Amino acid sequence: MKISTKPRKKLGEILLERELITEEQIAEAICLQAQFGKRMGQVIVERGWVSEEDMLAVLSEQLDIPHVWLRPGLYDPEAVFLLGKETARRLEVLPLFKVRSQLSVATADPQALPRFDEIETRTGLKVRPVLARRGDIRKQIEEAYAGTGLVTDYVEDLEESFELVESVIPDDFTTIDEMAEGSPVINLVNAVIQRAVREGASDIHIEPSRQKCRVRFRIDGVLYEVMSPKIEMHAAIVSRLKVIAGLDIAERRLPQDGRIQVSTQGRVVDLRFSSLPGIFGEKVVLRVLDKNQSILDVEKLGMTGPNLASYKTLLAKNHGLILVTGPTGSGKSTTLYAAINHLNSLEKNIVTIEDPVEYQVDIVNQNQVKEAIGLSFAKILKHVLRQDPDIIMVGEIRERETAEIAVQAALTGHLVLSTLHTNDSVGAISRLLDMGIEPYLLSSALVGVIGQRLVRTICPECRTTFLPTKELAATLGIDEGETVKLTRGRGCPNCYDSGFKGRMGVHEILPTDSALQSLMSSNPTREDLSAYIRKAGVKTLLDDGYERVRAGRTTIEEISRAVSCA
Repeated sequence: MKISTKPRKKLGEILLERELITEEQIAEAICLQAQFGKRMGQVIVERGWVSEEDMLAVLSEQLDIPHVWLRPGLYDPEAVFLLGKETARRLEVLPLFKVRSQLSVATADPQALPRFDEIETRTGLKVRPVLARRGDIRKQIEEAYAGTGLVTDYVEDLEESFELVESVIPDDFTTIDEMAEGSPVINLVNAVIQRAVREGASDIHIEPSRQKCRVRFRIDGVLYEVMSPKIEMHAAIVSRLKVIAGLDIAERRLPQDGRIQVSTQGRVVDLRFSSLPGIFGEKVVLRVLDKNQSILDVEKLGMTGPNLASYKTLLAKNHGLILVTGPTGSGKSTTLYAAINHLNSLEKNIVTIEDPVEYQVDIVNQNQVKEAIGLSFAKILKHVLRQDPDIIMVGEIRERETAEIAVQAALTGHLVLSTLHTNDSVGAISRLLDMGIEPYLLSSALVGVIGQRLVRTICPECRTTFLPTKELAATLGIDEGETVKLTRGRGCPNCYDSGFKGRMGVHEILPTDSALQSLMSSNPTREDLSAYIRKAGVKTLLDDGYERVRAGRTTIEEISRAVSCA
């Protein structure tokens, strides 16, 4: 490794220039450096005078070496394997990528020349150091090398091993925290699930390509690649997941669905397994249903004060149809579960029809749709009406028959809650009319519609403020001359460099009044309904979103992305 020969400032000088340290502290650091034989930067960080992040930024300037936030996706899995796992652990380095004869290596100690000499000897490549935090390097070493103990012979003989491991799994629970000493495939699958739960992922995607297997997590609605095992491992990973889901590992031609329940990090988590055959093998998606992450309280749905009051007013109705609308993944089920939890009491008979039952709620009678045996939403709903229900939750209205029965139930004294896949609140009315629901029945049954989206919130670790441009201020309705600071995220390891962490809902609540009832009775067009919304002054999804931007919770780009289809 070549070291730059151009004159450079001393570490202490840069620290003083940046006002990160005092001259007295530098003098003390020099004494401690001589006493313990450590580098000055290490002494200063250990003393807590300067954070590791600031020290790396200073070293980056001093040594003219790049500084990165180390995360999955920043390194090439093939480059990682140029160095053995134990060597990487011992040297506390992680190979990032190879360009011709040069290997970029993440390190927290760029002046440890013997380490780089050893890497050059082992790989035959010139080393280019890249600065990263020591803790991040250690963490990524464990994740980057996960499952590399798998060999071809083991893959070929994997099915028999699965049967032996499965025989000790108690009932339908897999306590993955206690299986650390299992086979490499078991360890890899367990590690993926554990990390997904820890990072709050909603889905795990395991997908094969021509040359590698890719593992991605959906976090806050966006997919991030977290791991790239060798393609030879893919069949073994899928087989392991099928075994613990109780599915047929020999069937690779047809899609399969199953359920996995694991105990990890002190709680039980449900996983919905879905496989789909593709040209390179089966793609598997695991939907993570973590009860600890669920919101079963209307007060915590993130609604603004007026919207929350409107929603509670709708839920206080004795009978009628309440619809929650939005595209897939917009939080409709969460809003319904929160409503059921809000209404739940011993004095009421609450029945749900779901596909699938995602969260179990005490006292509530929950029913699972089973299309394979003819147990559809409509068929269950017919029988539910004979069970003396007070409140009925229908997971989704998909076709005319279910819609007709739901409307009839709402007209005969039941409170019915359900969802529809439409872009906004007026779209729900249009959809039901298009399904063939009689306008006079719908106008009498419908008490309100909630349209919603989920938008990402700004990461608290890297948030920064800025003054909006005139155009942006005008879009957000900020008066000229009014000083309003907006917020955005710079990007950091805590948020996968996205600038966002967590999500919240934006809502559009349309209660049914006499004017809307009259309009629905006349079989209105979409344009008629939109004109009513404007005239009635209903706060739309975009209006609610802009209010969150002004409050510093999210960005206008995120609102535009989430609400653009409305």
